Amino acid sequence: MSGFCDGRIVIVTGAGNGLGKSYALAFAREGAKVVVNDLGVSLAGEGRDTATAQKVVDEIKAFGGQAVANGDDVADWEGAGRIIKTAVDTFGGLDVVVNNAGIVRDRMFVSCTVEEWDAVLRVHLRGHFCVGSHAVAYWRAENKAGRPVDARIINTSSGAGLQGSIGQSAYASAKGGIASLTLVQSAELARYNITANALAPAARTRMTEGAFADKMKKPVDGFDVQDPDNIAPTVVWLGSKDSAAVTGCVFDIEGGRITIEDGWNDGPSVDKHAKWDPREVGPAVADLLAKRKPQKKVWGT
Repeated sequence: MSGFCDGRIVIVTGAGNGLGKSYALAFAREGAKVVVNDLGVSLAGEGRDTATAQKVVDEIKAFGGQAVANGDDVADWEGAGRIIKTAVDTFGGLDVVVNNAGIVRDRMFVSCTVEEWDAVLRVHLRGHFCVGSHAVAYWRAENKAGRPVDARIINTSSGAGLQGSIGQSAYASAKGGIASLTLVQSAELARYNITANALAPAARTRMTEGAFADKMKKPVDGFDVQDPDNIAPTVVWLGSKDSAAVTGCVFDIEGGRITIEDGWNDGPSVDKHAKWDPREVGPAVADLLAKRKPQKKVWGT
């Protein structure tokens, strides 16, 4: 097959269902060779089914695409290394990593246990680190050997990480951390011809169907705004050679809308050029709050 990503070698983690599956299929249809990584776990990260990834591979091969399944754990250091090795051994290299794998353990902050907190941050934040670190090690070695590198890291943040989300303190913390991680990767890795961008996708998945049931309902007719396939074209473009000049961005995507987030910029400021008295701070802050742009509300409020 040939297409927009002809010959690109792509890893998509958590590609057995939902958004990850849409990404894997879209890349393959555009000529990419795809490593479909998935543990086949439940939404809470429990159980394991190696057939989950293979079903997506079979679907890709059915329309003439190239793909291979991988069932390693993204948050296991050695396992993450094997994910990269699967791409290199099977297809001869690696160009794109889409860090998509994740779980949720939704709980109000007062009820969240340390075990739930650790489980969510492990898969999301540690998983992004482990897979990304092994990928970068491979690309750096290629660079040092004089072989051309035109690589992409595509991370997955969330509106929950950018604005917060009631009942998702661990998930929101992990996703906010991923957005920050993306900024650092972008700044540090440009010298190796590696870009890093992040997604904040809104679509119908196992995670969102339970939390936002009414919003995620499939319409009877017309454009299905929440179809996960709507997110895939931007992801495919980010993985292509055409996106080489774009890095350090967070793309908020829903339906046919593409937004580049404008967060963590400085807002209104006041400088007294002297030490403040505590009694002066309140009026100064009130003035700053009156001048700033309204914040997006926390999800669920």
